[in-house]
Amino acid sequence: MDRTGPETEQIAAPGAEAVAALAGEAEAAFLAALGQRVRIMRAQRGMSRKVLSRVSGISERYIAQLESGRGNVSIILLRRVANAIGARLEDLVLTGQEMQDWPMIRDLMRGASDEQVAQVKALLSGNASAKASAAARRVALIGLRGAGKSTLGRIVAEKLGWSFVELNREIERENGLSVAEIFALYGQEGYRRLEQAALRRLIAQPGPMVLATGGGIVAEPLTFDLVLSAFFTIWLKARPEEHMRRVRQQGDLRPMGDDRSAMQELRTILASREPLYARAQAAFDTAGQPAATAGDRLAALIESHAGGARTQGA
Repeated sequence: MDRTGPETEQIAAPGAEAVAALAGEAEAAFLAALGQRVRIMRAQRGMSRKVLSRVSGISERYIAQLESGRGNVSIILLRRVANAIGARLEDLVLTGQEMQDWPMIRDLMRGASDEQVAQVKALLSGNASAKASAAARRVALIGLRGAGKSTLGRIVAEKLGWSFVELNREIERENGLSVAEIFALYGQEGYRRLEQAALRRLIAQPGPMVLATGGGIVAEPLTFDLVLSAFFTIWLKARPEEHMRRVRQQGDLRPMGDDRSAMQELRTILASREPLYARAQAAFDTAGQPAATAGDRLAALIESHAGGARTQGA
């Protein structure tokens, strides 16, 4: 008797519906995770939806749908979003199962020589010995704009007799353009390339140094890892209201100047970056402190670290 008629279709149908339902749930979860990654990366780079819309040419409404997990974005539009925020397209579509440092490891391996790859293999297999840190007398200050990196960096460098460098000013000096002009000409990704190149040149320079970094440097895995490995890194913290007050006093509202919800944007940026800032070796709260007082305390923290590092290396 032939059993390939309608009765067979009725038996198979429920299984197909279950598979389709599971696939639909998985797709919805994927879109929600994708939207969350876009939202976090945008916030980490200090971009409002309005700015992202202008740079990418995609409407704010569509970006809002994408970030909420309701936008089934095409690969072309997603590529435009990635380019606008200076991220790799693959980082937006990661499954979430990768290790936290995978983007940084991937970028390092892409540019590694055969000898460096061999060294990494030896290290991962346990056949390489760890080297002592050489960053005792080199300090990098990280944190959101308005945390006091430039002000306190100058004070501390003068107290310690070290050189003081602002990474943004170094980038401007090397390229003969302001940061705003670099962003206008080359975009977020172009600026980050110049930032990493300038950082590498500074790392190669000898002598003690206090380095004030840009607020968004933590959003670039490879560049931030260079900071963490070459400098004793200190996160300068402050309350959101103090960040905003100090930025306004400086007359610099980039990139939130045209956004009516500037304070909310600042809070969002700070919340998204806090886990990255927290990777610093030390944290220093500048809230409610006069610059001179904070400078004295910060210098004492750095001197304590430098002295301890020399003792351990002796």
